[in-house]
Amino acid sequence: MSAGKILEVAGLAVQSDLLRAQGRRLVFTNGCFDLLHVGHVRYLQAARRCGDALAVAVNGDESVRALKGPTRPINCEVDRAEVLAGLECVDFVVLFHTPRVDSVIREVRPAVYVKGGDYTLDTLDPAERAALEAVGARVNIVGLVPGKSTTAVVQKMAGNSDVEAAN
Repeated sequence: MSAGKILEVAGLAVQSDLLRAQGRRLVFTNGCFDLLHVGHVRYLQAARRCGDALAVAVNGDESVRALKGPTRPINCEVDRAEVLAGLECVDFVVLFHTPRVDSVIREVRPAVYVKGGDYTLDTLDPAERAALEAVGARVNIVGLVPGKSTTAVVQKMAGNSDVEAAN
């Protein structure tokens, strides 16, 4: 069922071309999505509303470790991809194993790129921004859900009472 949504980058590029030929827009976003929480779900729902289909690129395990530290990810890349594929708002999932997603952007050529409200156009990775400009993708910044993050969940699980009070 949801496993059919999980594609290789080349397969997602084919889907992107098909959508474009139909006059439809592929929305693309990326992230670790380590412990899925309400902030993620609301973000992905908002991203999906920016176009006709939503593709989520998921950082591979080594990439997550490089970004988040040696104790992450909590869930392996295959599990994270399957959980995302199970969401109604997500049409496609692809794993990527590079530090940045710019090569995937260049191959897939999405119409819209969505990032969370912790980013601005100026703080996007320069290589990713260049790839987006090269493929002509529009960038949308979607607001975050205050107090809802994987870090907050992990801290709460560790018994940090300050986080518990905030959530």
